[in-house]
Amino acid sequence: MSPPDHPNDAAIDFEARRRSLVASLRSEIHDQRLLEAMTKVPREAFLTPDQKPYAYEDRPLQIGHGQTTSQPTMIALMLQELRLTGDEKVLEVGAGAGYQTALLAELARKVIGVELIPGLAERAQRVLEELGYANARIELAGESIGWPAEAPYDAIVVAAAAPRIPTSLVRQLAPGGRLAIPVGDRRGQELMVAERLPEGVTVKRKGACSFVPLLGKEAFNASI
Repeated sequence: MSPPDHPNDAAIDFEARRRSLVASLRSEIHDQRLLEAMTKVPREAFLTPDQKPYAYEDRPLQIGHGQTTSQPTMIALMLQELRLTGDEKVLEVGAGAGYQTALLAELARKVIGVELIPGLAERAQRVLEELGYANARIELAGESIGWPAEAPYDAIVVAAAAPRIPTSLVRQLAPGGRLAIPVGDRRGQELMVAERLPEGVTVKRKGACSFVPLLGKEAFNASI
């Protein structure tokens, strides 16, 4: 539980806390470009004022509208699985506050983030623009999962849990593309990585995780 009194932002050395968090990730994260991106991107900029003091605690944080931004370790593990080199076009499903979008903007050529909640989408877009990420944008989610209009994508990351890997997202992958997604029920999931190869789609399990549910076709029903 958060303490009742929050320290003034001006008194917090966010950069030092950011570097400390990244240092703690080095035993699990070996992608140097990703570690550099996490050292650069200010997580606090994407948080509501009451959550900013906890920006570099390694845990999910509330971002409003009943949603959370994922634990930094989990974000890093998922992005590492994409194996980005810098020239990719990436789709992010469930952009939320936009923090992961910014990390992707540091790692890829072009990023399209899709978000279901208008208030989150608008705020994320505004912060990305304020930070100068011209290669990333947020779109409001439509009826279809993902953003088929600009497919195919070299990589797709999904920040919400699905009961199975959506066929429509696999179709939006370019040949050789990789998809990282939590799969399971509402109580818990496994991180799965699908890769579209000439001989077909391969799927690997990468360990337990816990995410909010993905809503819509090929996902969970919002009323359940």
